[in-house]
Amino acid sequence: MQRHILDALIAWKNQPSRKPLLLDGARQTGKTYLLQTLLGQTFDRVLRIDFLEQPHMAKAFEGSLTPEDVLMNIELLSDQSFDAAQDLLILDEIGECPRAVTALKYFAEKMPQGFVAASGSNIGLLGAFPVGKVELREVRPLSFAEFVAAAAPPAVQKAFENQTDSEAAHSTLMDLLTDYYFVGGMPEAVATWVAQAGSPILQRIAAVSAVHRNLLDGYRRDFGKYAGKVNAHTIESVFNNVPAQLSAVMDESVKRFRFKDVVAGKSRYADFESAIAWLHKCKLVLKNQPIEGLPAAPLAARFKSNAVKLFLFDVGLLNHMLGSGYREIKEQAYAYKGFVAENFVQQELAALALEPTASWADARAEIEFLLTDARGRVVPVEVKSGKRTRAKSLQSYIDKCQPHMTLKLTGTRASEPHETEHLVRPLYQTQAAVESIRLGGA
Repeated sequence: MQRHILDALIAWKNQPSRKPLLLDGARQTGKTYLLQTLLGQTFDRVLRIDFLEQPHMAKAFEGSLTPEDVLMNIELLSDQSFDAAQDLLILDEIGECPRAVTALKYFAEKMPQGFVAASGSNIGLLGAFPVGKVELREVRPLSFAEFVAAAAPPAVQKAFENQTDSEAAHSTLMDLLTDYYFVGGMPEAVATWVAQAGSPILQRIAAVSAVHRNLLDGYRRDFGKYAGKVNAHTIESVFNNVPAQLSAVMDESVKRFRFKDVVAGKSRYADFESAIAWLHKCKLVLKNQPIEGLPAAPLAARFKSNAVKLFLFDVGLLNHMLGSGYREIKEQAYAYKGFVAENFVQQELAALALEPTASWADARAEIEFLLTDARGRVVPVEVKSGKRTRAKSLQSYIDKCQPHMTLKLTGTRASEPHETEHLVRPLYQTQAAVESIRLGGA
């Protein structure tokens, strides 16, 4: 299973000296696989410690935290030798051992030639963090490009990579996109979908649904385990309400998260601020901040904390929570519910490290996303799940803000190559379209 982040991990390894690598991300997004299997195969020897499976290994970090003492303790407790000059040390679920988190600072300062990599699913919740002493990377669910590489035949992969503009390529990739809407990007769900390729479709659907169900059960158990001072019931209520509120949207853009009726007796942002922050730090929800007035870079300076749109971090889990069946999704392949397309785009932007994102609202007009190019110019992005691409909100934005270019992400084929101001791109080309905008104007 290819992961684009691997290039950054290899670059980390090839540096003459390095800070410890720290992978952050929701549970089961493939952090251990990335470190142990994909990065690990480039080393002759890998020593992995999982603080959830081996809580006794926390003793290696009692007392002195100098790298030499820690490594000596690890060798004694694991009964394995370790060569800091060429072996890879993996500290998995490092959030379970606060002393190990602190030790990363000393590895950075006293053993920069070493290969130390850590991962955790609750990094954002840590009270103490070695700021500036680690190379932090986020691991998200598989993007659509990674899903294509894992699940599509070579000819389809080639058409996707080359952005082939033909009716055959478009219909095939849109069909694959709706598969992705059902499966999502969680590695176990994708692996199950691929492994079951030759099975009857109902069996294949059931197998993926079972993976989704188990993942969600695990996340809900974590609410009580890691909530700390935040009310676990409030966290779960917000989590469950994200799909419910998204699905309430019909032909309009996703609305701001409504606090009323989420938990009885609570209706203000202040009542839910901690729960939303908890879910966001654990990478289980994605945030979009509406901007009013004339947008200008930096967009983050115009964010209001109490006005937020919330998306789920994986579109497959979103559809599972809503009970959306595979056939239902496939039968609406070219005009699927707009909120699913928006959640997909938000997820693709998060995979590009663009999160939280920004949107625009003015009276009854709404633009789903705002981007900035290399010169700081703001580009509005309209999302249309079907073939109908007329957008009154986008025209309203053009009239009021006069952008140098616009982008529509739709269920249709791309606009003509000579069109440079008002671009139309199919939804499955979201990342490529966004990257071209971000690099534009340099």
